[in-house]
Amino acid sequence: MKRIFLLCIFLPLIGFSKTIYLHELDLRPMLQDWGAAQVNRSVLGTGLSVAGVRYQHGVGTHSISRLLVSLGGKARSFSGWVGADDANDFSGNMEFRLIADQRLVWTSGVMHKGMPAKAFHIKLDGVQKLALVVAEAGDGIMYDHADWLEAKFETAGIVGTEDVWPAPVPAAPYILTPPPAAAPKINGAKVLGARPGNPVLFSIPATGERPLHFAAENMPTGLVLDSMNGIIRGAVAQPGTYNIRLTATNQRGSDSRILRLEVGDRICLTPPMGWNSWNCWGLKVDEQKVKDAADFMADKLRNHGWSYINIDDGWEAAKRTADSTLNGNEKFPDFGRLCSYVHDKGLRFGIYSSPGPATCGGHLGSYGFEQKDADTWAAWGVDFLKYDYCYYSKIAPVPTEELIKQPYEVMRHALDKVPRDIVYCVGYGAPRVWYWGQEAGGNLWRTTRDITDDWNIVTAIGCFQDVCAPVIRPGCYNDPDMLVVGKLGLGWGEKVHNSHLTPDEQYSHVSLWCLQSAPLLIGCDLSEIDDFTLGLLTNDEVIAVDQDPLVMPVKKLVTPEGQIWYKYLEDGSVAVGLFNVDPYFILWDKGQAESIQTRKQTMTLDLSQLGLKGKFAVRDLWRQQDIGSFENHFSAQVPYHGVCLVKLTPVK
Repeated sequence: MKRIFLLCIFLPLIGFSKTIYLHELDLRPMLQDWGAAQVNRSVLGTGLSVAGVRYQHGVGTHSISRLLVSLGGKARSFSGWVGADDANDFSGNMEFRLIADQRLVWTSGVMHKGMPAKAFHIKLDGVQKLALVVAEAGDGIMYDHADWLEAKFETAGIVGTEDVWPAPVPAAPYILTPPPAAAPKINGAKVLGARPGNPVLFSIPATGERPLHFAAENMPTGLVLDSMNGIIRGAVAQPGTYNIRLTATNQRGSDSRILRLEVGDRICLTPPMGWNSWNCWGLKVDEQKVKDAADFMADKLRNHGWSYINIDDGWEAAKRTADSTLNGNEKFPDFGRLCSYVHDKGLRFGIYSSPGPATCGGHLGSYGFEQKDADTWAAWGVDFLKYDYCYYSKIAPVPTEELIKQPYEVMRHALDKVPRDIVYCVGYGAPRVWYWGQEAGGNLWRTTRDITDDWNIVTAIGCFQDVCAPVIRPGCYNDPDMLVVGKLGLGWGEKVHNSHLTPDEQYSHVSLWCLQSAPLLIGCDLSEIDDFTLGLLTNDEVIAVDQDPLVMPVKKLVTPEGQIWYKYLEDGSVAVGLFNVDPYFILWDKGQAESIQTRKQTMTLDLSQLGLKGKFAVRDLWRQQDIGSFENHFSAQVPYHGVCLVKLTPVK
């Protein structure tokens, strides 16, 4: 009887145990930086395959990826395999992690395409929640196609999934940027590059009460200044360095500054600042929308250094003319006229194409007509080319780094033959593009996927740009894609809307791009810009961090409270951003969903970590206010997903 009694006690417990596979769960809460979680398929929708071995069940995802699983303390184990999926053009590095109740319990180590799947089996006795994480592993987020394979829970309870992030608490926009003073102030870049004999166009960016009168001393032969609007035009035949003293004067006073003109083989000596049509208009861009953008930039942004008006895809005619010229379609009847319209406002004009036979939007590309297109653009007056890698797979179906680079070199050679300085954007976020993009002659190169106004995407892109930061220098920049502020959305198939980023996230977004010396390209509808967005784009002290002529690579420190990014500036000071940001954040406690967003985080900077000694004057760049002098440490209260952007200047 005793044995029978014991069996009656234990048999129900054993019978209650069950197997639940990961792919059977609701995967909608899985947060990842590219694509969506796929059941029994890779993130590309192909069958699951790792190192040539096929798997029937699993979940395909992409770093950075997070899934929070609720277990209720009833689960016993979680087991399966992980690996980098074979359906991938390249071999990105990634790492799989399992975190039980905020404690790391297993990691795969660095994995990449071609490595065999790695098995895991962890005990979960008493665990309430388990996080499945795929992290980037030192080479950025691109091409991290990750698979959880035959993954299953053994449990005596219910297994579910939860949101990784809290629903945003609505927050009203607030403006930090002070209005410009009435007295003149010259802003923008302090250095300009041009090739001998090629056209020069430069607008002196100056704020202050109008009218302003402009003057320039020591200008080289060939340049002419319009003293009423501050626009410098012409060409300089003789190579060399010219230190031009610029002056802006009104009834409130005057301001002077040196512009260093480098006439030689380098252009684009500070990151380009401008507007691109894609995020707000997509393929619906037309001439009037471009002219409206130019009108607004000339009126509100030019005096802060913004200068490029760039058309993205959607301008091309359906076919080439008899002499192979690719003109504009019915939306762009006369590009020469449009370029002149933009130039007359002291702005520069940019255009888009692809090295393949078609563009990303299905229009004609430049393949086979590279020199003809370069000649055409130069004749129109184009100043910027975004060359987006689309449909070249029809030419090179199995891409390699060298094969991808080749068409960009072809266009570089074509641009070198035209009598015009055209800034060249290598528009493809392939692995190591920050190395071969320079070799292909790019002035900037897209380092990642397309950006959207999703905070998860912004952090996945921005928070890992340190991997490519060391390569930058004047004329060569990493491009983490456009600024997602203002009204946008058509470019990725949504209705036009205000940026989904919170005000604090937008301050962080702009601050991080400036610290990284990134190209600043606005993607919003300029005709609908509000005062908050205008404040983001017209803070001259923040912009000066981006436009610093030293172009020093930014560095990153990861702290328990967030991330600290810093770079050294030409005047001996250091720009520092304290970001209350964690790209791997997981909301473990739902009860804190609101409070975590409304409280500020104390963040402390140890100056010795930056190699700094002595006393430093600290200035808040967004508010344009001096905070005080500090030695050894500096602390600030930083809002959720927000930033404290400061400048540290040695006190002598």
